[in-house]
Amino acid sequence: MSASKQSFRYVLCWSLAVTFIIELVTVVLRFGLQLDSTRDTASTIGRLTFGIRIHHGYCGLAMMLVAYFLFSRYPQLARWGLIIGLALLLSDLIHHFLVLWPLTGSPHFDLTYPPR
Repeated sequence: MSASKQSFRYVLCWSLAVTFIIELVTVVLRFGLQLDSTRDTASTIGRLTFGIRIHHGYCGLAMMLVAYFLFSRYPQLARWGLIIGLALLLSDLIHHFLVLWPLTGSPHFDLTYPPR
């Protein structure tokens, strides 16, 4: 197997494993502890972001972009940045569109916090 295929498989396997862990934590917080991000973070994080919702998928995209620019100088750090960034993005998409939408009837993918 070529090094690029092995590296791709490594990143993919680890990304899926980390995605599962992040999504498990997210589901436990949402349904086990009855936390709702829009409701429970509007008065704190919502103020810091001026009412704009920051989904963990956005952070994942930012991490993947940074990893891209770091790859030639810090390949191992960049690889893990790519793994974690991809996991955050996948977890956010799975949570909103494969978990919340079927279970609650809405993806709850709000771009802003509701006005008070």
